[in-house]
Amino acid sequence: MTQVDLLQGTLDLLLLKALSWGPMHGYEINRWIRDTTGEALSVEEGALYPALHRLEARGWVASEWGLTEQNRRAKYYQLTKAGKEQCRRQASTWTRYVGVMARVLEARRG
Repeated sequence: MTQVDLLQGTLDLLLLKALSWGPMHGYEINRWIRDTTGEALSVEEGALYPALHRLEARGWVASEWGLTEQNRRAKYYQLTKAGKEQCRRQASTWTRYVGVMARVLEARRG
């Protein structure tokens, strides 16, 4: 797995997980990621919207225009049924990966 693949896979899962909480527009998604990670992670617009469009093209996310709380027009994204399943699959894979990496990092030379 190259670094680019790893980052893209991470971003996809972050977006899918954010949207598992319900429909959100781009700013809300990024705010959720920042808040949930204690501001350790933030997604720049130049990466956020192309990733959302990629997820939409794969059928994992649907979008529609709506109004924000400030009465501004914004595109809201939500998970499709396929997106919910993809989120579960990716979360399971990442959970296993994190466990394996934790064992590797904790290993002591015998």
